[in-house]
Amino acid sequence: MAYLELKNVSKSYGTGKDKVEVLKNINLSVEEGEFVAIVGFTGSGKTTLINLINGLEFPDEGEVLLQGKPITGPGPDRGVVFQNYSLLPWLTVAQNIKLAIDEVYTSSSKKEKTALIKKYVDMVHLSHAIDKKPAELSGGMRQRVSVARALAMNPKMLLMDEPLSALDALTRGTLQEEIVNIWGEDKKTCLLITNDVDEGVVMADRIIPLKPGPKAELGPNFKVDLPRPRVIAEINKNETYKHLRNEILEYLIAVGASRKSEKTTSYELPDLKPVMPGRVKWGIQRRKEKQQFF
Repeated sequence: MAYLELKNVSKSYGTGKDKVEVLKNINLSVEEGEFVAIVGFTGSGKTTLINLINGLEFPDEGEVLLQGKPITGPGPDRGVVFQNYSLLPWLTVAQNIKLAIDEVYTSSSKKEKTALIKKYVDMVHLSHAIDKKPAELSGGMRQRVSVARALAMNPKMLLMDEPLSALDALTRGTLQEEIVNIWGEDKKTCLLITNDVDEGVVMADRIIPLKPGPKAELGPNFKVDLPRPRVIAEINKNETYKHLRNEILEYLIAVGASRKSEKTTSYELPDLKPVMPGRVKWGIQRRKEKQQFF
């Protein structure tokens, strides 16, 4: 039995003529300890997919199972790292992380909670900023706090919804390595949503493209058979990396072009003849009469 399973999952929004089918017949299996990346176009339904797994959305059809049991809502067994940090601006780094710890470690003493906060702040290298508020942090530092908060709940699974897309290339590369290093410590099951193929190759064990919507479906599996740790500057020279990257990009380009051509419809214009108002007809007739007279 897979750790996470989506069986024939479909999801739509709206009703009647306004109904939009976002996902159709999604089938996915993720093994315990596996790091899977879902790569797709903007607007293809990647966030909807991850919301079905974290329990914020529910499928119209099919099942979403975690360890064989249906997901009925959000829970501490799934830590989520969002794209927009989602930090409370009036709280410090320590206080933002404490929110997660208070939720999970309800019977722990104040001293034990303080030790846990320090542990996760150290893990993301923010000890020097533990008493700072989000406004005093860079974008990369805020995202580290978001990662630390998700990990502080000690989840069985880590869900990441394009967590690094708003960062500059240098910060993004650094955090990719740090997240993978943290994942490597206890090998939590991870699902990454991204629109960056390189990010998927650097971080994941397996990459699955999501076809463009509406009615988006998952494409074939691409196994990332590259040794860890993976540093983008180094693996750029690796022929296996080049082949895999090009294979995934070519697939995405092909399905994107295919979906675009499906949406292109040719319309035959009707054969319309202008209908003149009575006053215009009268004016034309009068002109003809004058021409005949003269």
